[in-house]
Amino acid sequence: MSIFDSSKNKRSTLIKNRNILQTTYIPDQLPHRENEISSIVEIITPALFKNKPSNILITGKTGTGKTAVMNYIGKELKKEDPEEKNCCFTYVNCEIVDNTYSILFNISNQIITDQNNKIPFTGWSLDRVYDTMLGDIERGNKIFIIVLDEIDRILQKNGDDIFYFLTSMNEVLKQSKVSIVGITNNTQVTELLTQKIRSRLGEEKIIFPPYNAEQLKNILNKRAELAFEPRVLEEAVIPYCAALSAQDSGDARKALDLLRVSAEVAERNGDAIITEAHVTSARNQIEKDAVKEVIETLPIQSKIVLKSIIEIHERKDTIVTTGYVYSVYKEMCNTLNANASKEKMVANIISELDMLGIVHARVKSFGRNGRTREIELNISKDIIEFIKKDELFEPLSKHKPVRQTKLL
Repeated sequence: MSIFDSSKNKRSTLIKNRNILQTTYIPDQLPHRENEISSIVEIITPALFKNKPSNILITGKTGTGKTAVMNYIGKELKKEDPEEKNCCFTYVNCEIVDNTYSILFNISNQIITDQNNKIPFTGWSLDRVYDTMLGDIERGNKIFIIVLDEIDRILQKNGDDIFYFLTSMNEVLKQSKVSIVGITNNTQVTELLTQKIRSRLGEEKIIFPPYNAEQLKNILNKRAELAFEPRVLEEAVIPYCAALSAQDSGDARKALDLLRVSAEVAERNGDAIITEAHVTSARNQIEKDAVKEVIETLPIQSKIVLKSIIEIHERKDTIVTTGYVYSVYKEMCNTLNANASKEKMVANIISELDMLGIVHARVKSFGRNGRTREIELNISKDIIEFIKKDELFEPLSKHKPVRQTKLL
């Protein structure tokens, strides 16, 4: 008997094509992005005649279709020029490939067709990678459209070196040219570039607005027709998913995730119909996972401050104030052999936790006696238990001194 038997036997099958509900799926049509597609196509079309298009900067909030549109256009571009005689489309996600060498390596190996001439993952100097890539681009005798997604990540981590390499190519190339398409959620991303690179880019800007509830409803309906078995969706499910996601900045990715997870919850329960209750359950699960991800990436000092708030909160006999948090924080730092920050820094950390929605800190005035902040936790019991299990806090539960190696 298998440990999976019980789960398999009660599970219903409501989704006939799971790939359709993935955010990476590119449909044949992208509703409500016709204007943006048209604008980008107008800029890029000269590449089909072997003429260099302008560089493009695409901005907009997460889940507004920026990546999907560019990959869709890339797919259509290859249909127009299947043998890539006039133009070549390459795509790199800078959230995954996040340093200059790796980006040049990734672009080069999309361009180089001869396996014997592929650039190694490590071991070459940047100049050698650049020169090899430059040679292959020149021999191509065409327009190379290079799409860099999540460009703010590479700029924040490594500066604008990659743009220096890519924009300087056109000064050397004779037969080929390079056009850059940058994609970002950060509308102020050009502020991260030096004036020289900004001048070289000279990009055209395309802004993607958030989707509204009606647009999200339409997107989900089109996906649902392809993804689900007939009559498995309660009528209110898609409008509910769309409304919740529209409140969350019009993020289509969140809307799709919500619909997909709702269906998975229903399948795990062995239910025949996906209902609003499944959507509510899915939303709670997604939000819980998102909060966990935020907390996992907090700096150590922020985690200690948060743990101090939790400890006071669980005493249930006093108001949680900044001063009280600081006194518990200092004791905790001593046990963990961590360097304690000053009270002002801890107050700033509490403000950051408040902005993240993890705590709620409100100012309370005592007249002539001054004022303080009362702090309330804004996270579930599951998240509190998740924080307590962080290996950082093991010395607190064991009540014994930690090793002398300092954490900070």
